[in-house]
Amino acid sequence: MANEGLHTEFEHADESPGLLLWQVTNRWQAAQRAALAPFDLTHVQFVLLASLTWLTGRSGGEPVTQRDVADQAATDPMMTSQVLRALEQKGLLERRDHPTDRRAKSLVPTETGAALVNRAIGVVEACDRDFFAPLGDRTSRFTAALRQLRDREHG
Repeated sequence: MANEGLHTEFEHADESPGLLLWQVTNRWQAAQRAALAPFDLTHVQFVLLASLTWLTGRSGGEPVTQRDVADQAATDPMMTSQVLRALEQKGLLERRDHPTDRRAKSLVPTETGAALVNRAIGVVEACDRDFFAPLGDRTSRFTAALRQLRDREHG
């Protein structure tokens, strides 16, 4: 049987939005990994610690749970649990008893964790500005399109 090539609707690979998104995502992740290396944080560790710190700052004293962090970051709950454990072992967050739910734990960034993530956010945002700079004044439209894709219902 002869190899007839790939049976695709696209004449050129550069016409596939999924392939392009994957390629761009890989380049963006590499840039973020390099930016975060001096902080000894993976990108997912940064995102979850930043989410926890953001939620804690806006909680009005209400407890922040692992579920809250996973929802904020849009991450898988099992993976979130593993990464939060690693952050706890690094001394960047604490698990405390939840005041009203005996089964749940309340999460709080440590002073060290909050200081680290607040130093890292400046570097991460500078990396984003540099990475997305070629879009110029189209950046906000691009961001709106990404939100639209993220927020659509999957059936």
